[in-house]
Amino acid sequence: MKNKIYIGLLLIAFIFQASIFQVEAKEFDYKSKEFEAAASQFMCTCGCGQDHFECDPKTCNLTIGFKEDIVGMMNKGWDKDKIREYYVNIYGEEILTAPEKSGFSLVAWIMPFAALAIAGVAVYFIIRKWVKKKGTDELTLDNEIEKDEVEEEILSSMIEEERKKYL
Repeated sequence: MKNKIYIGLLLIAFIFQASIFQVEAKEFDYKSKEFEAAASQFMCTCGCGQDHFECDPKTCNLTIGFKEDIVGMMNKGWDKDKIREYYVNIYGEEILTAPEKSGFSLVAWIMPFAALAIAGVAVYFIIRKWVKKKGTDELTLDNEIEKDEVEEEILSSMIEEERKKYL
């Protein structure tokens, strides 16, 4: 009999456990860190150039609905990665503030900087070549001047010897 009472009490405790030990779901609002992390990964499409967390709802009607949607999704239990995937499927990668770290997106973000670096290196070597060429031109002029002076001395000494012979 005692076993049946214990089992009955255990069954009643199990059934009513939700009401005894209520676990409250965390309610997210516009000022929570989790909301900031989720909303700041999307660019506002109004043209202000800011992410949805920073965009001012007083001047942008688009961000109001977007923020409400994100808070609603977070209160349903979605994490920021699932929200990101949802909006990328709808709007494409253009809505993201930072590129995906793979594929064409990464190439599209890195390519301008790589081209700029390559152009800088090319300009460096071209200028270096011009400076070296100008330096060699000056050396050849100096050598020609020295050769002219030597030739002039030789010529004058030959003329002097010829003069001594006949005078």
